[in-house]
Amino acid sequence: MSPVQGDGLISRYYQAMHKLSRRQLVVLVLLTLVWGLNWPVMKIGVQDYAPLTFRAIAIVLGLPVLALVLVTQKVPFRLEKKYWAEFFWMALFNMILWHGLIILGVKALSSGRAAILGYTMPIFSAVFGALFFGNALRPRAWAGVAAAALGVALLLWHELSALAGKPLGVAVALLAAATWAIGTQRLQRSKIETPTLTLVFWMTALTTVTMVALSFVFERALWKPPTNATWGAILFNALLVYGFAQGAWFYLARTLPPVASTLSVMLIPVVGVLGGAWWLHEVLHWQDWAAMLLMVAAIASVLLPDGKSRWRP
Repeated sequence: MSPVQGDGLISRYYQAMHKLSRRQLVVLVLLTLVWGLNWPVMKIGVQDYAPLTFRAIAIVLGLPVLALVLVTQKVPFRLEKKYWAEFFWMALFNMILWHGLIILGVKALSSGRAAILGYTMPIFSAVFGALFFGNALRPRAWAGVAAAALGVALLLWHELSALAGKPLGVAVALLAAATWAIGTQRLQRSKIETPTLTLVFWMTALTTVTMVALSFVFERALWKPPTNATWGAILFNALLVYGFAQGAWFYLARTLPPVASTLSVMLIPVVGVLGGAWWLHEVLHWQDWAAMLLMVAAIASVLLPDGKSRWRP
């Protein structure tokens, strides 16, 4: 990127930020903090608790909150039968696989590493879009893909070299990001003529049923009353993640300039890493710092517009 291009990008960023309403700015900041801090919160919740059961309880409690949002916003609940097949595949990749796999990754890894790996999603989405959906991927974006791959390699190398390393956790978190990326591509190409919040509600409902079933099948022997710390993490997810963050993200994605919304995506894993270090006293090795910087650069290269093409993660 030339200095002139860089100055233009900075200029567009400041223009975008100046156009934000106070409400948009508040929602943007809250969303970044909620999703970022949820990584150490989830780690607290699953440290001594079955991960799928944690997810099941949180989403069971969060679904009525999301329903209340639809009622207050006067959004219809109806999803026509002709859309059910397409809806199922969207729910599978956007919600069911992502939520199930990433909570297993959080259980196995530090919250910071799970955050870094989980937010490889935009890079996976860009690559999938180029390989399977005919999207053009700029040279800058391919450089971002290389940066992300190097960051993942650093984390995987450290896990393999550590006595207590868990490379399987890295693989699970990456698989979760890849499934979310597929879901993002399907969502963008969806022909379903239904309000986004309606889709989010029914995707969450289907995920609720699935998580409860998986918890019963695989973790029934581990069921026990949650501790106070686990209850706190469950309520954080139920009220703020399922009740607020999902709807807030779709609101921002529709109303904000791409540069501003991308800033939130880049900051979420940073907040997750720093939150885990401060809150859980997770030790950050040089590989973590390097991987975090590489991932932020990769997300920026994939998502930030260059003035010649429209933004598409």
